[in-house]
Amino acid sequence: MKNSFLLLVLAFLVCTNVNAQKGWEAGAWLGASHYFGDLNTDNEINDLGFAGGAFGRYNFNNRLALKMGVSGGQIGGSDTNSENNFEIQRNLNFESIIVDAASQFEFNFLPYDHGSKKNFFSPYLFAGFNVFYYNPTTELDGIIHELRPLGTEGQFIAEEYTTIDAGLVYGAGLKFSINYVWSLEVEISSRRLFTDYLDDVSTTYPEFDDLENLRGEIAVALSDRSGEIVEVPIGETGRQRGNSQNNDFYAMIGVSIVYYFGDIACPGITY
Repeated sequence: MKNSFLLLVLAFLVCTNVNAQKGWEAGAWLGASHYFGDLNTDNEINDLGFAGGAFGRYNFNNRLALKMGVSGGQIGGSDTNSENNFEIQRNLNFESIIVDAASQFEFNFLPYDHGSKKNFFSPYLFAGFNVFYYNPTTELDGIIHELRPLGTEGQFIAEEYTTIDAGLVYGAGLKFSINYVWSLEVEISSRRLFTDYLDDVSTTYPEFDDLENLRGEIAVALSDRSGEIVEVPIGETGRQRGNSQNNDFYAMIGVSIVYYFGDIACPGITY
């Protein structure tokens, strides 16, 4: 009887301390998104947009996990927020909806077990990849225009940048276990993109006569908007319009509520 009791205690300790974390989770989050790029060269946080998403996570143990999720957010940027004289005169702006699918590996700094009174929280780091949809737009005379089809930097028809691209995902967070099935998380993540056209700005001003012949007057008006605020427009064919050496990126921050589906896999007991 004494040996059986000791075996039961040992099995309980093994279950709660070793195997409790293995299994699936699902969660949803709400927060904010923000853009960094050619229309925010000072990396100011001045135009937060609403963001949210859902995800699933598989915990290999209480240290390592794989997370897959889908998110959406609003981003935008404007030269009117800049303190740089050239950028103020450039006078470009954009807005876009982002739809993001990401996969990331996570590492918990501390052992993290759902329902544990000891290992109930942990900071974590993660890295992975994402695929996302975007479509930069701007307003002119009260009308919203999609910028990609206008070829504002002189792109030929059928040679425009795509609205689906990819990037690297990385960031950090903090997990808190409320009980065995529910937990809260706070996470901030960055998407380092493989494109510099998130904001429709990257290289140089085009040849405006060719652009008008190919795309029309609206394309010319939205390629160089400096004439809206200065007497002599600054746009000259071949002059720098953006910085193609640095790709754009965006960040998301949010609070998640997570439900744990994993079971405690107890080892068998031999009497």
